[in-house]
Amino acid sequence: MAWTREQMAERAAKELRDGFYVNLGIGIPTLVSNYIPTGMTVQLQSENGMLGFGPFPYEGDEDPDLINAGKQTVTELPTTSYFSSADSFSMIRGGHIDLSILGAMQVAENGDLANWMIPGKMVKGMGGAMDLVAGVKKVVVVMEHSAKNEAKLLKRCNLPLTGAGVVDMVITDLGVFNIDKKGSGGMTLVELAPGTSLEEIKSKTEAGYKVAV
Repeated sequence: MAWTREQMAERAAKELRDGFYVNLGIGIPTLVSNYIPTGMTVQLQSENGMLGFGPFPYEGDEDPDLINAGKQTVTELPTTSYFSSADSFSMIRGGHIDLSILGAMQVAENGDLANWMIPGKMVKGMGGAMDLVAGVKKVVVVMEHSAKNEAKLLKRCNLPLTGAGVVDMVITDLGVFNIDKKGSGGMTLVELAPGTSLEEIKSKTEAGYKVAV
């Protein structure tokens, strides 16, 4: 069985470390906040100017002024701080965020990322993704392995790039891949979702990769 969205988020949470400053993208990455290990201190940063926000509120307790970058209502903590969007992007561009977990439309075997637009389709803009992948210390992509029977792990992205050679790890519903974006190691399959076979992954992956499972 392929991993569910929640299981993908739970697997991504294993990349968190105590004391990390983390930015979570829209979609599946927002679920990672539900799986922060007990006793671990992680500061969640939103590019719209909020640092150290808490979990999603219970129904009826929502504050429309407290939102993450995906326009979802969140809660504040005693340690929450607020600042301008300009200051937020200074944190990102200055390399002060340890980990970014975000979604993608395509990832190439060399770490190229395409996640902000499909030509001809209406888009709101690239958001903070281009800054995040350029300034954050580690970039983890969480996405479904394929879409409409088309591979999303490719030799080369054919959609407009968000960043070139920026992805360190890809977590899909079928498995986990590491990408040696600075060396010549390329993409390596390091973990399989329970019940998934190497043959299934091979049939749904265009990118070249090594196997280390």
